[in-house]
Amino acid sequence: MIDFSIVIVSYNTADLIGECLASALASEDCEKEIFVVDNASTDNSTDVIRRQFPGVHLTANIENRGFAAANNQVLPLCRGRFIFFLNPDTVLPLRTLKTLGDFLERNPLVGLAGARMVNPDGTDQESVSQRYPGEQYAAGELSALPGRIACVLGAAMAARTDIIRAVNGFDESFFLYGEDEDLCLRIREAGYEIGYAENAVVMHVGGQSERQSPTAERWRKKVRAEYHFYRKHYRPETVDRIRRADIMKARWRIFSLRATMPFLRDKTAAREKLTRYKVIYEETKGM
Repeated sequence: MIDFSIVIVSYNTADLIGECLASALASEDCEKEIFVVDNASTDNSTDVIRRQFPGVHLTANIENRGFAAANNQVLPLCRGRFIFFLNPDTVLPLRTLKTLGDFLERNPLVGLAGARMVNPDGTDQESVSQRYPGEQYAAGELSALPGRIACVLGAAMAARTDIIRAVNGFDESFFLYGEDEDLCLRIREAGYEIGYAENAVVMHVGGQSERQSPTAERWRKKVRAEYHFYRKHYRPETVDRIRRADIMKARWRIFSLRATMPFLRDKTAAREKLTRYKVIYEETKGM
């Protein structure tokens, strides 16, 4: 019996995916199969996989279908009791898979569980959220959902395969960003909790799929994904409250950043923030 179906969606990560796959294959304490869906990479990602990891099931898309759709592509092929959605910019310590599987076995009410994500230097990343984006404006609209955890970081999520199929996988109307939060919410709507396996550690570089995109473009995608999430899960009046709050905050941050910029020695971080809030203001004002 196969314990885990590991699904990795790759986009221009030829310099990273080899270490990720090697670490996944090194886990000998459970039966596993590995799927990689490459979203039309323009580097030599697929060559690296074919040459170095011939046992991996590779799907090479001719166009970038987005993260959600690429994960769903191989869902019908997965034979594992559990499915592990994993980013290519990660490395698994030897017992991570076994620890995740044991956690799900011990917690039958948990439909999906996250791992403890750490930076390459060993420091912790924010792996768990108790609230969904914008939920502070939602006046209890999601308060009836089971469990205390809202969502976990999508870079490493383990779930029961039958539950993922029951909720029809990821929502493909999310191209990139927001699909992990949406999946966690829908699993809770189906009656299951989201869990956190603190002893299952995953090293995560982070931000690699979008490292070639300009800052403004990355924030534009994030803002649009957030508002897609809001419109799908919140009442229209709640979305309007969030929009007004975002506009007010963006205006203030743009003003304060411009006012303090001349006095800063290192202006790089301030410029990044200014770009972020300009995009938020432009996107939300036009909605």
